[in-house]
Amino acid sequence: MSEHYEVLARKYRPHNFKELVGQTHTIRTLVNALDNDNLHHGFLFTGTRGVGKTTIARIFAKSVNCEEGVSSNPCGECATCIEIDKGQSVDLIELDAASHTGVDHMREILDNAQDSPLTDVKKTVEEGRDAIKEVTDSIKRGTKL
Repeated sequence: MSEHYEVLARKYRPHNFKELVGQTHTIRTLVNALDNDNLHHGFLFTGTRGVGKTTIARIFAKSVNCEEGVSSNPCGECATCIEIDKGQSVDLIELDAASHTGVDHMREILDNAQDSPLTDVKKTVEEGRDAIKEVTDSIKRGTKL
């Protein structure tokens, strides 16, 4: 396999909200929040495989951290936007949900999330859908994270 091989989903992944197809209700909500400076402390993207959670999270991370300022239309040209597009941002944490399902992993994520971002304005954690069941069960049992 070539060293320059790139998965099609990554190669053709939308880079801004205008390029997204579907999820209009989610996009409208996020665009309004960004344009009206009405951002909450956290956003949770949920759903089944292939609905665009990772893509929306990446665009949202660029929108919040773009060096041109918070906007629903990130520049895509600054160092932060390029790092996020390439998957190289140290402040965008993508988790493989299949291997990060335990309570111990959630503890580690929560501990790391408290650290200030190194380069970006906000730290973004993406892809934790499968972890929710074990963490929820732990909370129900009264186990402290």
